[in-house]
Amino acid sequence: MTEYEGRVFARLREFEQTHRARILAIETSCDETAAAIVENGRRVLANVVFTQIPLHVPYGGVVPEIASRSHVQKIGPVVASALSEAGLALSELDAVAVTNGPGLVGALLVGLSYAKGLAYAAGLPFLGVHHIASHIAANYLSDPDFKPPFTCLVVSGGHSHIILVEDYDRYRLIGRTRDDAAGEAFDKVARVLGLPYPGGPNLETLAETGDPDRYRFHSAFNEADGFDFSFSGIKTAVVKRLYNAEQAGEPVDRADLAASFQRTVVEILAEKAVRATLAQPGEAGKKLALAGGVSANRALRAALKSRADKAGIALTCPDFAYCTDNAAMVGSAAYGRLLGGRLDPLSLNAIPYLSIDTETAG
Repeated sequence: MTEYEGRVFARLREFEQTHRARILAIETSCDETAAAIVENGRRVLANVVFTQIPLHVPYGGVVPEIASRSHVQKIGPVVASALSEAGLALSELDAVAVTNGPGLVGALLVGLSYAKGLAYAAGLPFLGVHHIASHIAANYLSDPDFKPPFTCLVVSGGHSHIILVEDYDRYRLIGRTRDDAAGEAFDKVARVLGLPYPGGPNLETLAETGDPDRYRFHSAFNEADGFDFSFSGIKTAVVKRLYNAEQAGEPVDRADLAASFQRTVVEILAEKAVRATLAQPGEAGKKLALAGGVSANRALRAALKSRADKAGIALTCPDFAYCTDNAAMVGSAAYGRLLGGRLDPLSLNAIPYLSIDTETAG
């Protein structure tokens, strides 16, 4: 046993007796450099996020190399700021956690390497966390009494999943997109409508002034049985409608088009999520959570709330502060892994296409 391993086992023995842990968490999966300190998976002692949005606006999307370089520049100051905000030294913490996938591989490696160095230097347990599991755990920060089992709709720029959360570190995938994620479709339609990056939030703002009943977009796949989604065809239908109108010299109300597209997508997500929830046994069939960057979309929240209420399902949504990428959600998810004794070696690698399986995430 190495000196580092001995120090880690000593920390674990303390945790097994108290179940108390203050975890330093790091998130660098895409274009936010974030660090947080979370106590016992629920209480946020510090949450610092440096967003790269201004860096990527000129390019209309995230440029991986620019993202990685920015993470290298900002990760040290961001972690230092989190420790200062919490009023803690590294030696006073109980574990270090970091997102190791999915995400941009270069961005992931920055956070992963930095977290490994901190864990080794301080002799702290090290935990790799699945990005989707982190988004799910954002609900634990927003509602201290919320716990598994439940069904969760995860919607972001890269993911559209329906997941059965059986325990804090046990997940079962029951539905997913067959092509574009919902957030990706939002961004692509926003670009066609001439909206600046980030597309999704700007499309939502435009849609608020439009008529959601002006245009209808049919999707045979999404009307069929099953819990999988397909958004590529809907996105293409919007692009085609706009192109044909422009070619014919006909006026197009972009706000109406945005509102109609948004309504179509959120209704599909809400209908499938509620139906999938009702199909689950026990408590999971009565509790639905929302997670991911698109969980900040108010139209989606309203559609889910309406359908969940009619079905007798309790809906939980994360606070807006925890919808987009942040490290507090990583710290919450890491606590669940720590409870299960699921530590990771310092040889853990970044996995850009890491899947969420039936056993654990991470």
